[in-house]
Parts: sequence; structure tokens; C-alpha cells
Amino acid sequence: MGGTEMSNLIHINKDYAAWIGELKIRIRQSQIKAAVKVNTELLQLYWQLGSDIVEKQKNAKWGDGFLKQLSQDLSAEFPEMKGFSLRNIERIRKWYITYKDVFPFATQLVPQIEDSSKTAQPVPQSFFSIPWGHHILIMQRCKDVNMALFYIQQTIENNWSRTVLDWQIDSNLYERQGKAISNFKRTLPTPQSDLAQQITKDPYVIDIMGVRQDMQERELEEHLDSHISKYLLELGKGFTYYGHQVHLRVGDEDFYIDQLFYHVRLHCYVVIELKATAFKPEHIGQLNFYVTAVNKLMCTEHDNPTIGLLICKDKNDVVAEYTLQGVESPIGVSSVEIFDKLTEDFKSALPSIEDIENELRDKKQKEDEV
Repeated sequence: MGGTEMSNLIHINKDYAAWIGELKIRIRQSQIKAAVKVNTELLQLYWQLGSDIVEKQKNAKWGDGFLKQLSQDLSAEFPEMKGFSLRNIERIRKWYITYKDVFPFATQLVPQIEDSSKTAQPVPQSFFSIPWGHHILIMQRCKDVNMALFYIQQTIENNWSRTVLDWQIDSNLYERQGKAISNFKRTLPTPQSDLAQQITKDPYVIDIMGVRQDMQERELEEHLDSHISKYLLELGKGFTYYGHQVHLRVGDEDFYIDQLFYHVRLHCYVVIELKATAFKPEHIGQLNFYVTAVNKLMCTEHDNPTIGLLICKDKNDVVAEYTLQGVESPIGVSSVEIFDKLTEDFKSALPSIEDIENELRDKKQKEDEV
């Protein structure tokens, strides 16, 4: 084979490799879209079925006994479909009843669309994109519809797997979300103050193998740093890891921040101080200093004011509130709880270290460009 032919062959092979790589990506994307579409259409069918069942039982005075007959008839006609068991039909009926009256007031989920069926309902489209197994879990575990809507919204925003959803319910995220004691309303403008409050939790639940209640601050900090992906899952969406023991030089003295993050929705740095002891007022003075230093030394004109978050072993809420009264930097105070129930199934839902590094690199590049 001559040199020209060999060169052409290599060129063709490179072109083919690039093309087949792109083709595989398109096929995978198509498969994902098809799966989402199938799930959406199935849940829309379930919604209409639930509506019909409720209407028939209401207007025709049909009792629950007809559900068994309905299950038998549909299963016989569509044997390839597994969703027409009596148990699942009862779930479909309960699912419809649970949400049928709330969607006109649930606009915080996503923009609404109208169902084209005869019993039009302003149901959010993304409500039907969540797998049926997620809906079943939420119905089983949530005590009221507001709690259920919260976990639906969080699942939509964070694309949780069923395992992660189960963990978030297990760790009482609904009760913990936005509950840190803070001075955000006084120190931050609206709506930034509301969003800052929403990103907090109290307590923060740490579920990492090897974490002990009696860990010292540096030991706990280093442990969290080595499991940063799981830690980010608990912190919530929007947090980008910057580093731990971040060095600051102030007045010819060296200082080190426990942990520094950047929040992409708030467009600000978040300084986190970990305390393995109960809350003390002097902790706020130290954190306030770090927040001020980050504002002076690291922030650009494109960054919003830095937020401080103190996470301690325990706290007296009244003492924390009194301490924050005279503080002008936006600071929140939360406690921490060790939750010993780690599962490997979280890995698929967590950002990789490479993802985190890429986010940090993008952030630094933008700063350099300024």
C-alpha cells in the first residue's frame, strides 16, 4: 500500500471514528428522549384513567368493586402492559385524588400546560416526566400534599434517582430545607435574601462512612473534603467546591478558611466554618472576619456579597439569634447530624470530581478575563 493510500485510509478512519462517536451520542440521546416520552404518555394515560374512575364512582354510584373487574378487563386486553393490576389501579386512583385540586396553585413547579382531554386539568408537563416508581414512593412516604409537591419539585430540579429521593425523604429534607437561623432578610436585598435562606438546611445531615459524632473539627473537615461529592449532595444544587483550608493573607498574617464554595445561582462565595462543639457567640466573629476578607480579596464587581454559614455540633437558637442581631455580614447558623445509612447507589446521582474541577476552572477563567 502506497503512502498516499495509507494517508487516505488513516484520514478515513479518523473521520469514521469521529462520526461514529457522534452517532452513538445521538442514538443515546434519542433513547433517553424516547424513554421520557413513553413515561410521559403513560402517566398522562394514568391521570386520565384516575379521573375517569373518580367520575364513574361519583356519578354512576359505582363502588370499589368495579376496580377488580376493570383490572381483569384491561389486563386481558393488554397483557403486555404491567400497569393494570388491581393494586396499581388503586394507586392510580389515589394519585389522581391526591393532586387533582392543587395544580391551579402549584405554579412554582414549572410552566403549565392544559390537558387536551375532556376533563382538562392545568397539570405541569414535567409532573408526568417523573417515573411512576418515584410517584409511588412519594405517595407512600409523604404525609400531606404540600410535602409531596416539595419532593416532586426537588426531583424535577435535581433529576434524582429513586434511591436519592428515598434518602432525601428519609433524612427529612422537607422539614430541614431553609431552616437555618440567619440575618439574610436584614443584610441582603430581595429576592437574594429569600434564595439565600432557601439554600440552607438545619440540621445538615452527613451520611458518610467513617464519620463519628466525636470527630474533631479538622478531622471532620478533611473527611468531608475527601468525600466532597456526597457532601455537595447534602449542601444542595448550585454549590461549587472551591477548596478547604483556603489561605488568606491579611495584614501580614495568615488565615485559613475551613471550606469555600461558590454558589452559581446566588453568584457569590459561601464561606463554611465547621465547629465540632456547640455554638458560641465568638464563632460568629471569626466567620464575619472571613466573609469580609473574601469580599475584599477575592470578589470581583460581578460577585454578590459573600455569605457565611456556620455549621456546629449543636446550637441554642435564641443565643444564635441574639448574636446575629448586630452582625452586618449575611450569616446563617445551622447544626449537624450524623446519619449512618450510606449506600453506594448514590454514585450515579453525584457530580464527579472532574465535574467539580471543571466548574472551578470555568469560574477562575471568568475571573481572569475580567
